[in-house]
Amino acid sequence: MPKLLVATLYERLKETLKLDLLGNPAGLEREITSVDASGPGLVLAGYVGRFVHARIQVFGETEISYLNALSEGERHRNLTQFFSFPIPCAMITKGQTLPAGMEELAKGAGVAILRSQLKTQEFYRHIGPFLESAFAPTATLHGSLADVFGVGLLFTGASGIGKSECVLDLVERGHRLVADDLVICRRRGTDVVIGRAHEHAHHHMEIRGVGIIDVSKIFGIRAVRQQKRIEVVVSLEKWDAVKGEVDRTGLDGETTSVLDVELPLVTVPLNPGKNITVIAEVIALNHLLKYSGVNVAEAFNERLKSRIRGSSTNIGRYLQDDDE
Repeated sequence: MPKLLVATLYERLKETLKLDLLGNPAGLEREITSVDASGPGLVLAGYVGRFVHARIQVFGETEISYLNALSEGERHRNLTQFFSFPIPCAMITKGQTLPAGMEELAKGAGVAILRSQLKTQEFYRHIGPFLESAFAPTATLHGSLADVFGVGLLFTGASGIGKSECVLDLVERGHRLVADDLVICRRRGTDVVIGRAHEHAHHHMEIRGVGIIDVSKIFGIRAVRQQKRIEVVVSLEKWDAVKGEVDRTGLDGETTSVLDVELPLVTVPLNPGKNITVIAEVIALNHLLKYSGVNVAEAFNERLKSRIRGSSTNIGRYLQDDDE
């Protein structure tokens, strides 16, 4: 995972958070190592026993008004102790004026102060998702990701097996490409994996025998999307390379793990003439049915067992009534 510097946060959120740079500009090179942003709390009163200095320190109206209420000597002493810790940066909300001496102490400690015009709660609502995304677990997978009927299908398989060709056919049928060949995955929360393309391979595909194509320019902007949640992994394998029995009922669903998130796995054995594009559409539609609470395989199995139980009762009655 690349380092997250204060400078990166400043550049990306400058407009969103309406930021002004105060303090020491050299502090922009400090690294942010914590996903959390919080107020300094009792540190401003001199107690540092449980101070988590790795967090971004946010000064709201309460913190600023408290500092202004202190005597000059006490404020200088407490802020000097505060800036002695290797904090990444300090944030001021609501466009407040800094207490006397605070900017000078920050400059001396090499700490950047970023002042936002947003209210404190609004500030947290914006910076929280940014930090969560920046520190989310990531992985790079070899495969192709497509949005099929709103379902994110990640096609995996050996090189040259036809992943790109399958996705290209899906795009031609009105579905959307997310990433080809290289899928950058990022986990959000505990059970969501988002996939996107590498910034340098944005919406381009390599088709053997044709070369590199730009899907958005050939099929239009409707044929692509920036990112998509991965909901089903479709493993394409050669028919004679499939190990074990192929699932024919859908009762024994397989799963695979991506960034510690369990995802449904569908293994599709390939042989000449198989229409993998239609099969991919059916996989997506079947997933939507399961998501809505309809499991076709289980329902069919229950009907079959019920019919067998009924047939057994009829056979028993026939034997009891038979006088021969």
